[in-house]
Amino acid sequence: MNKETLLRYAALAVPRYTSYPTSADFVSVSDDIRISWLQAIKADQPVSLYLHIPYCSVLCHYCGCFTKAVRHRDVIDSYTDIIVRDIRLQASYLGSRLRVVHLHWGGGTPSILSGKNFNRIMAALCDAFIFDPVAEHAIELDPRTVHDELAAFLSGIGVNRASLGVQDINPVVQKAIGRIQPVIDVERAVSGLRKAGIARINFDLIYGLPLQTQQSLRETCETVAAFQPDRVACYGYAHLPGRRANQRLIDSSLLPGAFERFSQAGAVADSLCRLGYEAVGIDHFARPDDPMAVAMHEKRLHRNFQGYTDDDSSVLIGFGASSISEFSQGYVQTIADIGQYRRAIEAGRLATSRGIAVDDEDRRRAMLIRDLMCRFEVDLSRYGGKELFTSELERLKPVIADGVVREAGGVISIAEAGRPFVRVVAALFDTYRNSNIGQFSAAV
Repeated sequence: MNKETLLRYAALAVPRYTSYPTSADFVSVSDDIRISWLQAIKADQPVSLYLHIPYCSVLCHYCGCFTKAVRHRDVIDSYTDIIVRDIRLQASYLGSRLRVVHLHWGGGTPSILSGKNFNRIMAALCDAFIFDPVAEHAIELDPRTVHDELAAFLSGIGVNRASLGVQDINPVVQKAIGRIQPVIDVERAVSGLRKAGIARINFDLIYGLPLQTQQSLRETCETVAAFQPDRVACYGYAHLPGRRANQRLIDSSLLPGAFERFSQAGAVADSLCRLGYEAVGIDHFARPDDPMAVAMHEKRLHRNFQGYTDDDSSVLIGFGASSISEFSQGYVQTIADIGQYRRAIEAGRLATSRGIAVDDEDRRRAMLIRDLMCRFEVDLSRYGGKELFTSELERLKPVIADGVVREAGGVISIAEAGRPFVRVVAALFDTYRNSNIGQFSAAV
């Protein structure tokens, strides 16, 4: 693939396909929809839970998450009150105490909660649900905030996987993104977590940041691999200063161009694979014996709002402002504005703002896109045959000519060189897509 073709695909704005339909396709929905979907969950259906804690002590320049900087403890206490009421309110519509197989704390910085607040939330969850003895209990952490006491506490409430936001090891890059984080902080966090018995550790990295180079990213990978995390996720930085005021603190003139971003992603993949990790999908890496790598080989890999996962639960119940829930009937999202979220919950409402109901065609295309994103291959005979996708196959012809994909007998496979552009191929099968795609990040 020549440079001109590569740049053309790398610059295309397409969804990340952590769901289908994507959150960009959500419309206004009522609490009644969510209530009916909660009530329809079968008693023997295992579920996953997500809790969103939208606060940090300070905002990093690059952050694109839904979070706010907060310094006053009473704000966190008040939010805890509301999320506990949210849990109890949603649970009141369930027919029984459902079995939880996965719990994920996201943010923001969930560890901004005090031990008392963690315990209050866990008590509400344990009242409402039954936790499977082998459930995965994961939390996102800022390494700078992890000390031995916190690690021991998290282990005590059942946390068994921690995702550390490492982002980049290079001090020059750290200064440019407003996140000074010496390697010793990461070392202390990893050591404390493992000493406390939290053995499953993930690292999150970002490429495409200001002043990053291919060489600096290789050095970051070398340092990261020395800590032997089970998984590493490396995402491309999406610079959207029009939507994220904190990103205006980043000097856009220091950001890499499309070709350099592509090369940086390749440098990360090459380095981590050389250091003993297996590539999982487009942005995850795992040790060969990790459950995610095993799921990939056994073709059980899934993709949800947290990215690639071996969690195959079809129900995800979200709690907290901006959280998204997934049901077999569709998706619902909670109000993002924290004040509006609080007022709705205090009034006994579920604070539902957006969502979408799915039909059989949506479900079929969701599975088709999942095959592409997780396996880099899809057999159209599993989805009604190639005759049902004549328009998509027609649009695929120039992509085939460019060497991104191959098609034979209705089996579409992504070429090795085309794997970074699998989102572009997935978009061709997305019936919701139109010319207004500027809200999405670049393909690479």
